[in-house]
Amino acid sequence: MKDPRKPNPARVTMKDVAARAGVSQSTVSFVLNGMEDMRIAAETRQRVLDAVASLDYRPRAAGRPPSAQTKRVIGFMLDEIATSPFAAISIDGAQDAARKHDALLEIVMTGGDPDYEAACLRKWAAEGVEGVIYGSILTRKVRPPDALSRHRAVLLNCYEDAGRFASVVPAERRGGEAATKALLAEGHRRIAFISGEPWMDASCQRKEGFERAMRLSGTTLHPELVREGNFLPSGGRAATLDLMSGATRPDAIFCANDLMAVGCYEALKELGERPGETVAVMGYDDQEIAQHLSPALSTVLLPHREMGQWCSEMLLGQDTSPPLQERMECPVVLRGSHRAQDGASL
Repeated sequence: MKDPRKPNPARVTMKDVAARAGVSQSTVSFVLNGMEDMRIAAETRQRVLDAVASLDYRPRAAGRPPSAQTKRVIGFMLDEIATSPFAAISIDGAQDAARKHDALLEIVMTGGDPDYEAACLRKWAAEGVEGVIYGSILTRKVRPPDALSRHRAVLLNCYEDAGRFASVVPAERRGGEAATKALLAEGHRRIAFISGEPWMDASCQRKEGFERAMRLSGTTLHPELVREGNFLPSGGRAATLDLMSGATRPDAIFCANDLMAVGCYEALKELGERPGETVAVMGYDDQEIAQHLSPALSTVLLPHREMGQWCSEMLLGQDTSPPLQERMECPVVLRGSHRAQDGASL
């Protein structure tokens, strides 16, 4: 009988192996690929192999036919890759789903250049690709190039008014609402909110979710506890210092992304406060750093991996239903910083 405590190998990732072994994902990759020329200590290699065994990790390519035998190809067009960690996560999800269909993923970064986009789409049309994922690094409304209509296509992390293509975006309002409810459930009532830049869809929608949760709970929304940030640690720090110097002391501070939460932690510690003890903190987007703050940051997961998988499945599956806009759930990840019972006021 299968041990229920053992992780499902289909769900174990290289990131899990790296965390178990206490090394980077690059180290895991080098060890598993037998790259002996890398100067990795024997003890480290063994830790990686032990982690692989204990988690029953199976590399995704295992059991797959060689890529040379793969006939189906989908194109993945992104405006930016290097400016956000979420691009790589989306690519990984799309590639994982493509592999399950014995398909290849061909990726281009266009910088939003319309001429380059058109050239790539012409190339893919000539090669008869299965379909195209057209993605944006920021959640936003887009005007896809006309040539995209010649392909079976889906929009990733963006949408258009015309409704010609299926699209997937994060359910940001519901994520903001769920995070606020988690703070309210801990007894916090004076909840501050630090937004991102107001021109960003994600910033506005997370704030709308926060406000909706406060209204539905019957909790007073204090305008003096709302600040505009910049999605950077500097903005979180400055806004937190400003909030803590005001007449209304917050029980909790909801930062609209994790980087601002980093700045929030810094400011609270400068003031002699203890994040997660005297003031609760909530982040958003579950970046890698969230796990390594002290205390570990409660936050909201952006489902970029699942969004990438969804796009590949839409293109490679047999679903011929009309275009739709999928808003993918953003689950709350509770790690402890949202509690702060010393500051809660029931």
